[in-house]
Amino acid sequence: MADTVREIERKYEADSTTRLPDLAGIDRVATVVEQGVEDLDALYYDTPDQRLTAAGITLRRRTGGRDAGWHLKLPAGPGEREEIRAPLSDVPPPELTSLVRARVLDRDLVPVVRLRTRRTVRELRDAAGAPLAEVAVDEVWAWPAGEAEKPGAAGVAGRTEARWREIEVELTGGGERDPGLLDEAERALAAVGVHPASAPSKLARALEETGLRPARPEDRTAAVASGKGGAATRRKNFGEKESGKKGSGRKGSGKKGAGRRGTAGDLVLEYVREQLRVIVELDPAVRRDVPDSVHRMRVATRRLRSAFRSYTKVLDRGVTAPVGGELKWLAAELGVERDREVLTDRLVSAVADVPRTLRLGPVDARLRIWSERHRAESRDRVLATLDGDRYLALLKTLHALLEDPPLRPAAGRPAAEIAARAVLKDYRRLARRVRTALDAPAGQDRDVALHRARKAAKRTRYAAEAARPALGRPAKKFAKRVKRVQQLLGDHQDSVVARGALRELATQAQQAGEGGFTFGLLYGREEARAADRERELPRVWKKASRRKYRAALRP
Repeated sequence: MADTVREIERKYEADSTTRLPDLAGIDRVATVVEQGVEDLDALYYDTPDQRLTAAGITLRRRTGGRDAGWHLKLPAGPGEREEIRAPLSDVPPPELTSLVRARVLDRDLVPVVRLRTRRTVRELRDAAGAPLAEVAVDEVWAWPAGEAEKPGAAGVAGRTEARWREIEVELTGGGERDPGLLDEAERALAAVGVHPASAPSKLARALEETGLRPARPEDRTAAVASGKGGAATRRKNFGEKESGKKGSGRKGSGKKGAGRRGTAGDLVLEYVREQLRVIVELDPAVRRDVPDSVHRMRVATRRLRSAFRSYTKVLDRGVTAPVGGELKWLAAELGVERDREVLTDRLVSAVADVPRTLRLGPVDARLRIWSERHRAESRDRVLATLDGDRYLALLKTLHALLEDPPLRPAAGRPAAEIAARAVLKDYRRLARRVRTALDAPAGQDRDVALHRARKAAKRTRYAAEAARPALGRPAKKFAKRVKRVQQLLGDHQDSVVARGALRELATQAQQAGEGGFTFGLLYGREEARAADRERELPRVWKKASRRKYRAALRP
């Protein structure tokens, strides 16, 4: 079973002449206690093209010290990483390799570099003797994995052994860990000439100094965002002539916003790339059941699919439509878990609002049993999806699409022009659906029409959000107005779903001889709530559909 710890540390350069300052007295430090010397031996794993390293992730097998085992480190913010640990084994453990599957795709994880470290540890303690931080002075030897068995052995041509000295200061307090202590320690170190390390990690420095870091060609995906290999250099494929005309990005910071200059292809591909980045980064969080991670991953999936559908003038729909179908599948699989989360929160809150005198029977227990059963089912389904071949194929397809994007002629046109057209087209679709919903008879027909309007509102909002770099504040304000419509319609749809769950709960309670009065009461409240949303819709829509918001989008 893997354990997780939050690593908050800073690294500093050192050499044979470096001496630590007296750290007793800084912040809450009362004493500095020698902890002895540790000999550590670590073998780092990555793909042959070092995909983990490029993402700031490390996977190692380490012996020696107090935490021997497998360690996977994931970025968790500036100066922080989540370290997930597993017991020693001969090969990388599945509970860790699954967390980097979205990064490595179908590539093998192989030993890359070996590090031996002689670590001298000092513990900083407060007046009560509680540990606050550790200061480690490390003497490090690094060489290519498999090329030498001990420091000092010769490496192959172009690859050498590396050796250096560094200092680490890491917060270790079990309770509140104050980064202010790191700031104090840094000032004390700076006073004796010790400066922050240039490399972000031992692995990064080892790869650099041993010549193991590959001569990485510019990432083709990033090249598209910068115009290299993207719309700027593909104009010849559009049948357009190069011109010296400047882009039509918005000027200034007034009514029209301050969007950057660029082509429609640049705009859309940057947005697509960002959503793929979010999906990949959230993959390990979803696997570890981090709160809200399923929701955020599902939103990124929907945004990506929406971009393909909204910006068909930029990306060839013949290529993106099948990908959009796979994104729809992924969003649906994630939706099982996310919908359960939302529904459970809604029902728990609703039950809590019912006076105890009206809670007849074991209502809380019945709801808890129902929720746990559905949670187990949905959780297993999400994990099976992320472990499946179909998900892996989707990620590979998205990377391939960004490397060789199916750009259409309009991709070379100014971003603001094409973005405004796309947003307004989606708005017109939304307007038709809202009118249909308002005209529909009350009941199931209206429920279905309102749900279709909600999906159109979400697509329009996402299109406007994607357009913000080109359209500036007008797109932001427009998206905000449409979001209010979406939220209202979303609450209505949640009520429809909640009523279905309440009917199921009432039936189960009835069959168990518990009675379904309380669930019936909640059903009635949900009906009233949905009716309120329907009455509010004309007013909210009137505000969102004001002509001035659409006029401001036009270049």
